Amino acid sequence: MQSLKIKMTGKLFLAILLLFVAFSAFTFAGDWKVKQPYEIKFSGGKVHGKMKSLQADIHFDKNDLKSSKMTATVDARSLDAGFFIKTNHAKDAIDADNYPNITFTSAEIKKVAAGYEAVGKLTLKGVTRPMTIHFTFEDKGNEGVFKGTFTVVTKEFNITRWGSPDELTISLLVPVTQ
Repeated sequence: MQSLKIKMTGKLFLAILLLFVAFSAFTFAGDWKVKQPYEIKFSGGKVHGKMKSLQADIHFDKNDLKSSKMTATVDARSLDAGFFIKTNHAKDAIDADNYPNITFTSAEIKKVAAGYEAVGKLTLKGVTRPMTIHFTFEDKGNEGVFKGTFTVVTKEFNITRWGSPDELTISLLVPVTQ
């Protein structure tokens, strides 16, 4: 009788453990962490370069887009235009010292023919405007790659310094892991 009780207790413990592991895997299935190296590139007119500092909170589940959301912050002071004079000019144009964070927060993520769209708000140089980022997601199991693009109309964000382009195209290549 004692051995039957131990076997039943062991089986119950194993069943509870398996349920816990299965539930944990389901609960965290859509949370992603940014991996190095990632790329944030910008180009427009005679200006091109990259941003080197990205922090992101990404909850993306292609099977549950209603609960998916993304928030990303780039340190504007990490801007690099490839040559110190151009870099300083670009940092001055976006007033990186007074507005060090460029932030995007999604309100909705939806499926479209060419991938996905993250619809939300972009804050740049203290101005918050609606923005849509078009992206694809290459799913590799516990890893993946987000690739996206969007266009910033510089005057909408009070970027009016002489030499600033009318538009900047931002391209993203962000590898992630769970």
